Amino acid sequence: MGRPYVRLLAAALLGAHATIAVAAAEYKIVTASERGTYFAIGKDLARLVAPDADIALEVLPTSGSAENVKLMRYEPGVKFAIVQADVFQAFVDRAAAGNAEAASMIRPLRVILPLYNTEIHYIVRADSELNYLHDIKDAKINGGLIGSGAALITHTLYRMMFSKPMPEANASFLSNEEALVKLISDKSVDVVVVAAGQPAPLIANMKPEAQKFIKLLKFDPDHPSSKTPLTTYSHATVRAASYPNLLAQDFTTVAVGAFLVTYDYNLQGTVSHMGRFARSLCRNFAALRAEGHPKWREVELAFPALGNGWSYYAPTTREIRTCLAEKARPPAKPKRLCSAEERILGLCN
Repeated sequence: MGRPYVRLLAAALLGAHATIAVAAAEYKIVTASERGTYFAIGKDLARLVAPDADIALEVLPTSGSAENVKLMRYEPGVKFAIVQADVFQAFVDRAAAGNAEAASMIRPLRVILPLYNTEIHYIVRADSELNYLHDIKDAKINGGLIGSGAALITHTLYRMMFSKPMPEANASFLSNEEALVKLISDKSVDVVVVAAGQPAPLIANMKPEAQKFIKLLKFDPDHPSSKTPLTTYSHATVRAASYPNLLAQDFTTVAVGAFLVTYDYNLQGTVSHMGRFARSLCRNFAALRAEGHPKWREVELAFPALGNGWSYYAPTTREIRTCLAEKARPPAKPKRLCSAEERILGLCN
């Protein structure tokens, strides 16, 4: 084998090694429906944060938060999940009550960052007699797919408001799209619940003519039935600007927090990439707010106290705090240039 051939072979091998060295880690984030806000948030992270962390982030649509917890725990490659606060807490509560399966799923999960409040949209027919959430007691309600956060909050809120579970005959678990068709066509559904941060793409993309067919229910924080729900959930304003084709004025609904979640990884390679992701999230936060979904403007790079059974992921928390401290540090004063006379006199250090 001649020397030129050896040199070419060595160069090829070195080139291949270099390609492998810079290849991005292939991770996945689980979200919700492709027409929902969680999916949009995942796309923003994949586009504006992951590349600077050497991560190729695939955004996966799912049925929602409950499925996301399971996928985060067991599905290979899933390193991030967006999870509704009440869903996370439901797993924590069941684990504390002795449910081994819930404990296995939730105990190794960690919070990277609290995100924003997810507004819950209750949609009814335009000619419906229902106007408030406390009117839905006898209605046929679609809470969303099994495994979705919307399904959990629909049934939890119903139980809280009316002190009893929703009758099985009145409950359905269709996708939002299927349920909206039934709401308008055969009227086998009276209420469609959409859990998504405003503007929810499914609703925001409706044409002005949709006002002839649907309207959104209001939440009255002062109604007696609202007292118990407000111990777990909060009330929020749905802005007319979020849905200009449907709304003439703002109104109040109920909302629940959303969190960016991961696993308690300890393998060096994964911990390193998660740290890079956190640094990139901090450094590109302004871009997320300027170019991403409007909900990013409600997110803060902060670590408020979590409930019992919840923990932050230490490597990402540490990186974000370090980044924030660096940003807060005053810029170094530019070094003053010495004049020729000062140099001659030996006054320049």
